[in-house]
Amino acid sequence: MDIEIQTLIARLLAHRHIAREDKLARRALTDEAFRAELDLRLATCGLYLLENPYAAHIAVGLKREMEDAVFGQQENWLNNNMGLQRDGVALLVVLWALIILPKRERQVARREKEAADQGDMFAGDKPLPRGEEVSAGIAERTLLADFGTKLGGKMRVNVNLGILSRLGFIKRNNKIIYEGPMLDLLMEYRVLEARIIDGALADLLAHRVQPDAVSTVADTDDSVADIEPDETDTGND
Repeated sequence: MDIEIQTLIARLLAHRHIAREDKLARRALTDEAFRAELDLRLATCGLYLLENPYAAHIAVGLKREMEDAVFGQQENWLNNNMGLQRDGVALLVVLWALIILPKRERQVARREKEAADQGDMFAGDKPLPRGEEVSAGIAERTLLADFGTKLGGKMRVNVNLGILSRLGFIKRNNKIIYEGPMLDLLMEYRVLEARIIDGALADLLAHRVQPDAVSTVADTDDSVADIEPDETDTGND
């Protein structure tokens, strides 16, 4: 077990993320003794395992109590520790809202449907649908049309899309933006869901406006552009 844990940690640090279907990743998620030792090894280095059942990958993050010691010298670390400017952070939140929120709804709905199927005794034991099966892409031209003027214009949006792609938050293919391995790991769903639905998008949802009106989300106050540490990544680079 010792060499497997060393290998898994080394791969997580070297590659930043591993598919949860990987053999060692599956062991970390299903073997209690293996997971306990993994957590102990990571904790001694100020790290912890980043995973959630809805994400297709696992990664490592920086423990909260280590953030100030590690990132305290950086001017923008209270917003993020990826070096993103305010418009980049805002774009990241918009993409999270457009990709992850609908994905999570599809995953939960699929699981509830399976659980309600009385003819399937093992519906609850089936793996959650992940990846392209439930995560839809967004056309770059649609994103620019809806949010471009709010996020610095076409050039700034394209620059930030490139940065977010390199950081693993998104993937770009034929002018379509897809979920990257880090998007559902580094963004804290519990915090952002309430902030976006009950805050930034509350008025839109209350008035049942058309989906294209969601572009006003990027024009909100600090709830979008100034994200605090517990609502962004946790320094798992």
